Amino acid sequence: MFREPSPRVDDLAYRVIGAAIEVHRHLGPGLAESAYRNALVHELASLGLAVKTQVPVAFEYKGLVVGEYQLDVLVEGELVVRLKAVERLAELDRAEVITQLLASRRELGLLINFNVARLKEGISRVVVPPVHDRWATDAGLRDGTPGLSARRVVGARGVADATAAIPVEETPAD
Repeated sequence: MFREPSPRVDDLAYRVIGAAIEVHRHLGPGLAESAYRNALVHELASLGLAVKTQVPVAFEYKGLVVGEYQLDVLVEGELVVRLKAVERLAELDRAEVITQLLASRRELGLLINFNVARLKEGISRVVVPPVHDRWATDAGLRDGTPGLSARRVVGARGVADATAAIPVEETPAD
């Protein structure tokens, strides 16, 4: 069973998804990730949200810093947003978001692939479930059901556990 994020973080996710849809409606697919990041940051800032990009996060192993990840976008210091512009998302992309969530001690991430005809097909909501292994406990997560997974928001093609997904609506561009 997944531990759902706080209502505040869930609300942020809805707002980010809406902003991403607006960006995609204007730019469409086919650009570099950096173009989408710049446009999304502009859109989120125009909504009055605090946004940071390329946020460094250290990853530890038994108290030793063994690497550093950069979060693409961090919204209001709480929501991790990973942006892609690829033909198809891989399970590794979802695993990277889970790792970033654990390393940054955040509860929810969005994985957004802008290289799709309709953006709702490229949005994944990534939640780290409660775990009780030492690694996750060290990362600040509470005890619970073991295992890590991700949930797809829409279009669950081949992706397990799409329960309680965020409904996403997109209107076609004029």
